[in-house]
Amino acid sequence: MANVKLLYHYLITHFFKLFFLPLIALVATKASSLTQEDFHNLWFHLQHNLLTLTILFAIFTFGSTVYFLTRPRPVYLVDYSCHLPPAHQKITVQMIRDNIKKNLEINPSLRLLGEESSLDFFYRVLERSGLGEETYLPNALHSVPPLQNMAAAREETEQVIFDAIDNLLTNTKVNTREIGIIILNSSTFNPTPSLSAMVVNKYKLRSNIKSINLGGMGCSAGVIAIDLAKDLLQVHKNTYALVVSTENISRNAYAGDNKSMIVANCLFRLGGAAILLSNKSEDRRRSKYKLLHTVRTHTGADDKSFRCVQQEDDDKGKTGISLTKDITSVAGRTITKNIATLGPLVLPMSEKLLFFKTYLRKKYFDDKIKHYVPDFKRAIDHFCIHAGGRALIDELEKSLGLSPVDVEPSRSTLHRFGNTSSSSIWYELAYTEAKGRMKKGNKAWQIALGSGFKCNSAVWVALRDVNPSVNSPWEHCIDKYPVKLDL
Repeated sequence: MANVKLLYHYLITHFFKLFFLPLIALVATKASSLTQEDFHNLWFHLQHNLLTLTILFAIFTFGSTVYFLTRPRPVYLVDYSCHLPPAHQKITVQMIRDNIKKNLEINPSLRLLGEESSLDFFYRVLERSGLGEETYLPNALHSVPPLQNMAAAREETEQVIFDAIDNLLTNTKVNTREIGIIILNSSTFNPTPSLSAMVVNKYKLRSNIKSINLGGMGCSAGVIAIDLAKDLLQVHKNTYALVVSTENISRNAYAGDNKSMIVANCLFRLGGAAILLSNKSEDRRRSKYKLLHTVRTHTGADDKSFRCVQQEDDDKGKTGISLTKDITSVAGRTITKNIATLGPLVLPMSEKLLFFKTYLRKKYFDDKIKHYVPDFKRAIDHFCIHAGGRALIDELEKSLGLSPVDVEPSRSTLHRFGNTSSSSIWYELAYTEAKGRMKKGNKAWQIALGSGFKCNSAVWVALRDVNPSVNSPWEHCIDKYPVKLDL
């Protein structure tokens, strides 16, 4: 059965080649039998039908002009950089326990909830989270008591953003005056002036720069920023777009005992990424990737989707990110809609036909049969699934029929860096490069989920065999991964 399916995929995928080869051979055979007199007759016919020739030439010229003027400009990913925090900001489970113990001596904010304490719940979630012993927290959360003021939040954000951009500019050798677009996303920390303005000030970007700051858009905001940059690069010629994705946890760590809000403390860690995009044709040679597709899905019109991830106060007035029990079903439904839109753009014809056949059978003959789940591995070589948590990665691995190797970048990123929010998909892409797996022509799919509720996808194609950039976040630890987790 497997061999039959492979034969089917081969025939459908190469249908046009198999059809046109005999046709081309037939035309070549006929052409080879033409005599010199036949060519003279053809030329004589064209000379005496100048009107027809002129019309055909005009149509060809007009069509070519329209095509070249209206075709989308290619968007190249020149390079990107992920922030690697300093060693003193590493946090282990034991360090977390010690800090909580010290903080409880100062302010016993975690009390018993029925038969189980919120502290016990926190430790249990932390142990099952899939995070390792080398993730990072900002200086503010290493302090006892933790510093959750504006100054601490700015210190964290400046550390992450400036380090990522500095490394990116060093690697690409781009003059900051050439950057025409800056898009920065940070969901829960949005001071005035904006963080994008902070970058403009730090790097003395030009006065006519298109500066955009995205807030409140959750862990999927990184792909939203890429999609927005893609649209702007269609309008503004010969320029660079700098995209920065980060999240601030100094000011947003939850200090209460509401279980639905405690989970975020277990998963979120320090991190960020800076990405340089270009629409300059000359940058193709040195760029790593070309952007093929972006697909954005928003199910916020539904109340459950809108409220399943929400920043709010608990009954004691402490602010945190609340996760409801609906989040699993909401995520599943949103992912399905996103995949349904992305599938026709990337899947080979063989998979599209199988999906369509199952759809017709289910709609008109037997509504009990299961939907056909397309084999995305026939179109995608590498998967960068947002490292939002072990359960999310498990679910997507199962629903998409992926192998452990396919989700290895996501699991390894979650273990090494934790959930760094919108930047996690870039740590995962960096992992694939560090393993030496990204070859010319390979396609990488970044898929991220976030509050709202949103699921966003970006598909890239490698323009060459991609090696890790200088100061890759994995260069000192890639040989340790993948690790085997007993969870």
